[in-house]
Amino acid sequence: MRFMMLMIPKGYEQAKPGTMPDAKAVAAMMKYNEELQKAGVLLALEGLHPPSMGARVSFAGGKPKVTDGPFAEAKEVVGGYWMIQAKSREEAIEWASRCPASDNEIIEIRQVQEMSDFSPEVQKAAAGFPDLQAQAGRKTA
Repeated sequence: MRFMMLMIPKGYEQAKPGTMPDAKAVAAMMKYNEELQKAGVLLALEGLHPPSMGARVSFAGGKPKVTDGPFAEAKEVVGGYWMIQAKSREEAIEWASRCPASDNEIIEIRQVQEMSDFSPEVQKAAAGFPDLQAQAGRKTA
């Protein structure tokens, strides 16, 4: 089973453009990331710039509308994520519990939907999805 662990740092929703974590926090997080990798559970990980550097596209009335960050109504935002492979929800929780997060950080754990989770009708409608995933996996940053 794949799980996404979402880092939600309190206060990050109002962080100024270019806000970066301190070196000590990054060093502790790198040690944790290396533990995930050595255990063979890490599939992907990334940190995200603050919402003040982002944009949201909404579709009220079927028409796209762009709103630049920061977003006044945001109470929690994602600061980064890990994608891990775990045998169970409990194992994913165990890995999240080992993170050297600070008092103002929360990790939300969400299981990734697999094609087998869906009804035959939905699987048929998404027939090309595995090909899209494979092609997306070949791209580099």
